[in-house]
Order: sequence, then structure tokens, then C-alpha cells
Amino acid sequence: MTPARDPATQIKRLSDAWRTLAPEQRLAAIASLGLFASMFLHWYSKTATVVVHGAAKVTETSLSAFQAFSFVEAAVLLVSTGVLAMLFARAEGRAFHLPGGDGLIVMIAGAWASLLVFYRLLDKPGLQASERVTATVGVEWGIFIALLLALSLLYAGGRMRARERPEPPLRRSRGADRRPPVDPDLEATVIEPNARPRPVPARAPVAARERGDRPPYPPAPHEQLSFEDHPARSE
Repeated sequence: MTPARDPATQIKRLSDAWRTLAPEQRLAAIASLGLFASMFLHWYSKTATVVVHGAAKVTETSLSAFQAFSFVEAAVLLVSTGVLAMLFARAEGRAFHLPGGDGLIVMIAGAWASLLVFYRLLDKPGLQASERVTATVGVEWGIFIALLLALSLLYAGGRMRARERPEPPLRRSRGADRRPPVDPDLEATVIEPNARPRPVPARAPVAARERGDRPPYPPAPHEQLSFEDHPARSE
């Protein structure tokens, strides 16, 4: 027997996974496991009337979900096993992304299972009958337990979604993180608390200050234009 198939190893994996789960995930696991177990309970009651030699004989039988298996029961089984498999994978640290998060998926699974079970309360499965046998189908206490567990799964998914942390934003590309260089000589407007913004006058360029040159603006007095008429020189 290989170590992976050893019963002791499998039990240890399950116990380690259970300890790893958060309380909300444990509630979802219990609801899913209970929903699966409830399918072995009495969901339906079958009352058959058999005519034998002109006399009617009535027999009543209790049926589980597996004994009246149809699309509805198969969908409920798929929901319970799918949620258990997802939680077990999360407990073992397997990374995979689900749209909306685990909590939303569990909520949808619980709502879908609740809708299916409620549908079976209104529309019972059709069972075989013949000309001599007349069968009527009713519901029993097991299907109400299944409905309660499906609603519990919906509630557990809501708690999981409330405790989930949002995924970190995608990292930007290197080109998007680059910013244009800022000229250290450009002064920003200084804003003091409870005061109007007061611009700080710009300083002359560094190169001009180091050389001792006059900045190009405003021009020197002898370079300024004048609109006065100069006297004409006599010849």
C-alpha cells in the first residue's frame, strides 16, 4: 500500500485541513457534508395501491433521494461535493482563482441547492406505475432537513464573503511608473493652512547665476526700447 493511499495518511490530511480552515469555511464544510448526508434520509413517501382479485391493497414506502434519483437530486449532490472539494483544496494551500471569490461561489451553490430542494417540495418526482398499481408520492421530514442545510450553506457563503479581503491590484508596467523629471529650479506654490496660496518667485537659472550673467528677462536698461524721438543731427 502506497503512503498516499494509507488510511492513516488520509485521516491526517483531513484533520490538518480541518484545522487550517477558518470558522466560516468550517461552517460551509459542515453544511455541505450535512447536505450530502441528508440525501440518505427519507425525502419521499410512496403510497402504492395494488388491485388483487378485485381487492385494493395499499402499501406505503419511504424513499431517500438516491432511491428517487433525478436531475434535481444529482444537482444537489454535485453542489455538496463541489463545495467540499473546493474547501479541501483551499485548506491544502492550492492556489486558484474563482470569479467573485470563494464566498460568492458558496453563496450561489447554497442558493441553487435551496431552490432545487424547494422545487421538489412543490413538484414530486414521478415514479413508475401500471394499470394495476396506482402510486402517489409525498414528502417526508428528510427533505426539510436538506432545505435547512442548503440555507445554512447560503449563510456560510455570506459570512465567507464578508470576511474575504480584496485581491491586490495588478502591478503597473515599468513604463507606467515612470514620471517626467522635475526641474529642481522650478518653485511650487506654497500653501499655508487657512491662508491664500502665495506664489514664490522663480529663481534665475543655475548656470546664469554661477556665471554672474544677467538673466535674459527683463532686459538691461540700455537694451530697453524707447519711443522718444531723438533729435536730428545737424550736417
